[in-house]
Amino acid sequence: MANTFRMTNQASVGTGLTTIYTCPTSTTAVVIGIMCCNISSATVNASIKLNSSTSNATNTGQSGSNTNCFIVKDVPVQDSSSLEIMSGNKIVMQAGDIIQLQSSGASSLDIIISYMEMT
Repeated sequence: MANTFRMTNQASVGTGLTTIYTCPTSTTAVVIGIMCCNISSATVNASIKLNSSTSNATNTGQSGSNTNCFIVKDVPVQDSSSLEIMSGNKIVMQAGDIIQLQSSGASSLDIIISYMEMT
C-alpha cells in the first residue's frame, strides 16, 4: 500500500457549499490539517461538512451507512485571520467521501487541506 502526502486548496469560497476534496476510488485518506483564512474585511462564519454514504460496516462491523455531518458549523473567523480546524485530530475518509466548505460571506474564505492518501 503506497502512502502519499498531498495538499489541496480553494480560494475565495462563498455562501454555497463548495466541494474541496473527494476521496478517490480504491483509496483511504487521512486528513491531517484544515486551515481556513478569512480574506474579507469583516468577520464571517465557516462551516465544513463531511459527506459520507460509505458503509460503516467496513470499520465497525455494524450494518448501515455513514451519514453527512458537520466538522464545524458556523464558526466565526475574524477578518484577516485564520482558523485551524484539526488541532492535532485526524479524519479517516473512505473512497467517495467528500469535504465541503461554506462561508457566510461571498468569496470570503480560503481553505487548505493537508492529507495522506493510501492506495
